[in-house]
Amino acid sequence: MSRIGKRPITLPDKVTIDIKGQYITVKGPKGSLERELPSRVQLNKEGETLMVQRQDDSLISRERHGLCRTLVANMVHGVSAGFEKRLSIQGVGYRAQAKGTKLTLNVGYSKPVEIAMPNGINVAVENNTLVIISGIDKEIVGNIAAKIRAVRPPEPYKGKGIRYLNEFVVRKAGKSGKK
Repeated sequence: MSRIGKRPITLPDKVTIDIKGQYITVKGPKGSLERELPSRVQLNKEGETLMVQRQDDSLISRERHGLCRTLVANMVHGVSAGFEKRLSIQGVGYRAQAKGTKLTLNVGYSKPVEIAMPNGINVAVENNTLVIISGIDKEIVGNIAAKIRAVRPPEPYKGKGIRYLNEFVVRKAGKSGKK
């Protein structure tokens, strides 16, 4: 049995869940999320807890058991508390600016790079170098953070670029001068 899949999901206050066959809707103070679960996994509500159970011991059922439990747990956490990713910009003259639903990055290219945020994703910039991406869907927040980081990933010689906060970049030694 899956170690992750057999753990129960506790529902916080003000979070409601609606199960219609394989279709699940989770509503909370931050919004609502919907997802369709695979056919070999079912969700059972017992009071204030949810249990994900598989129908048989086939390989596909075992593979999806833990996955579905994690997806539902992320939905519950997202509508109650939300998710957040922080990116740090390092480099002389590198900065970011948020205007509405667009993020403008000046990271050493000839023109600024603009990234539009999808619905439900908020972006904020602190001190021109700290980008905060927040939303209720963990998958979308992570994908947007990865797209922003991919604009200028950190380089190993001087460390300039966009990195996740607290990400460690292995630095390389430069050329050694002639003696």
